[in-house]
Amino acid sequence: MVDNGRPSRGGHDEPAADTAAVELRGVVKEFPLSRRREPLCALDGFDLTVARGEFVALLGPSGCGKSTVLRMIAGLEAPTRGSVQVEGGAPSALIAEHRLGVAFQDSALLPWASAWDNIALPFRLAGRPVPEQRIRALLETVGLEGFARARPRQLSGGMRQRVSIARSMALDPDVLLLDEPFGALDAVTRRRLNLELGAVWAQRRTTTVLVTHDVAEAVLLADRVVVMTGRPGSLAHVEPVPAPRPRGEDFTRGHDFHDVVDRLISLLDDPAGGPR
Repeated sequence: MVDNGRPSRGGHDEPAADTAAVELRGVVKEFPLSRRREPLCALDGFDLTVARGEFVALLGPSGCGKSTVLRMIAGLEAPTRGSVQVEGGAPSALIAEHRLGVAFQDSALLPWASAWDNIALPFRLAGRPVPEQRIRALLETVGLEGFARARPRQLSGGMRQRVSIARSMALDPDVLLLDEPFGALDAVTRRRLNLELGAVWAQRRTTTVLVTHDVAEAVLLADRVVVMTGRPGSLAHVEPVPAPRPRGEDFTRGHDFHDVVDRLISLLDDPAGGPR
């Protein structure tokens, strides 16, 4: 059952540092605009700790820095101030060892390659043999076992995203980053893929950080939902979702689910960005 109690503002119930897979401390991120203008401050004193094997979703108003947080965890951006550690070190170390998987809203598949070859790409980039059994298992996991030879143009948007997620999991990463992976899909397809992703995640328990604008998606998938303030983004609220897995249609129909969704929506509607 979901706890209807409200966690305290800030880092309540965060995992201990020695169990952390991802840790951001006092992160400030500024983007230069021009010589004559002050830099744009996207994040100001942002803190986040994600335990190993935990699924955390980031919610917040548009422009609050959610994707910037993900890009820093992925090593694509560096903080202006503060620290970002992944598995106890710099993100670059995890990337060099091919232990980090990323899936974006744009599936970013190679258009000339089949679903099979797109999923096999991480093995080739890592200079490793392509294990046919692993690729076959991933296609089966995301429900595309009959589409191994299909190219992206022959697949629907939802199917392309499944290939992208399978590719992000190909090397069995320690950390998985998802940036609005279903944001461009219709509501029915998105809901179905949310349920499928939740079932897949429950089997593997890969440390995952999801950026989303969809509150119901966050509550369905995450162990904890982190709400960010408007720009410059900082931590406003942490909402635990201690419901058993796998979570299916029954969970999304229940009062506990809707209570949490309604509470998070009210937080996002609050201009101050804090609990009421």
